[in-house]
Amino acid sequence: MNLNRKLKRLLNGAVISGGAELTKEAAAAKATSAIWTFPGILLSAIVIAWGAESAQFLVSQGFALTILALIQTLPEFAIEGVIAYRAGQYPSVENIGLMTANFTGALRLLVGLGWPLIYFVSFIFNFKRHSRGFAAPIVLAEGHSIELMGLFVPTLYAFYIVFKGTLHLLDSAILFVLYGVYIAILLKMPPEEEEKIKEVEPIPRYILSRKRYMRNTMVWTCFLLGGAGIITIAEPFLDSMLGLSITLGVSTFVFVQWVAPFLSEFPEKISAFYWAKTVHKAPMSLMNMISSCIAELTLLIGMIPIVYCISRGGIYTIEFDYLHRIEILMTAMQAFLGFLILANMKFTWYEALALFLLWFAQFIFPELREEILWVYGFYITIEIVLNASKQRRIMAFKHFRDVWRSNIRPKS
Repeated sequence: MNLNRKLKRLLNGAVISGGAELTKEAAAAKATSAIWTFPGILLSAIVIAWGAESAQFLVSQGFALTILALIQTLPEFAIEGVIAYRAGQYPSVENIGLMTANFTGALRLLVGLGWPLIYFVSFIFNFKRHSRGFAAPIVLAEGHSIELMGLFVPTLYAFYIVFKGTLHLLDSAILFVLYGVYIAILLKMPPEEEEKIKEVEPIPRYILSRKRYMRNTMVWTCFLLGGAGIITIAEPFLDSMLGLSITLGVSTFVFVQWVAPFLSEFPEKISAFYWAKTVHKAPMSLMNMISSCIAELTLLIGMIPIVYCISRGGIYTIEFDYLHRIEILMTAMQAFLGFLILANMKFTWYEALALFLLWFAQFIFPELREEILWVYGFYITIEIVLNASKQRRIMAFKHFRDVWRSNIRPKS
């Protein structure tokens, strides 16, 4: 696969450094293909979003968004797989560092950049319409507690990975089981109520108005065409963005930690913002992003030891040094803070701003990693104290229990 070979050259440093394999002139030429790859990715993401918006009336909204998230994160899985495979072929602290940089960067982009952008896109449209008051929070539904629990449990496991400092095939098995349980719970949930169909966009509404066979065919066609478009365009899209990064002189580590994840996660950001512009769909937009977080905390991290062991030809343990553990710890703390912020089933402007500023600080000042860890810890402590003093209430656990009793627990 050409994408794999290009990524391997990228990770060897030849491409980013502007060496013989790809000059700045050639990079500039590749960058021009963004003229068609960017609209192509945009259209593919919107087509998948139409499918997911329609599918929530056939299966649970959470399950539809999970399928959407899996399709959208395929480029990120491909990039991480290439990095992990090369780390297995050439085991070194540097290659394991790149592997860690990619998945931690991807997750931190989702929470630190994706969540706040969803709020502020929703805020802009809410501000224009004056329908719910100035700077109104995004209010989550009771059923969204499933996604929050799906985020909470693997986040705790990420802390365990930091504690032991290793990643092994047993971790893969546990993380895959966690994701399987999450999917099983979502499958028990009912679809959205039919009277809400009138609230959806024109194209999904048209799909849902067709007869059953045609409706189901059109939903699957949206998923398949959009997914095929993303997979097909992913390579030239990455090439065009890579050309831009080379022209700007971006380093390998920065590219792997921030640029590559941003590009690979671009489709899910498009569909999320597509929903966020409609105020009452902002929770759905946020759940789309959380579903991606869950997939990456479980399936993506779980995939790494498998690919690494296949590459090395045996059963091996990936060992993280101090710096790698700091990166994973920061990712886990950010995800845990995100859970605590949403646990009262609301997302406010100041919470969105805080998540963004903490992410932006580590992006601009990477040397302040440990100091930012203390800030995350302080913020987490404040959230816990506020909940313990009942000034804020963690509603996610109660709502999940109610959802479990109503929809999941077998009726006696």
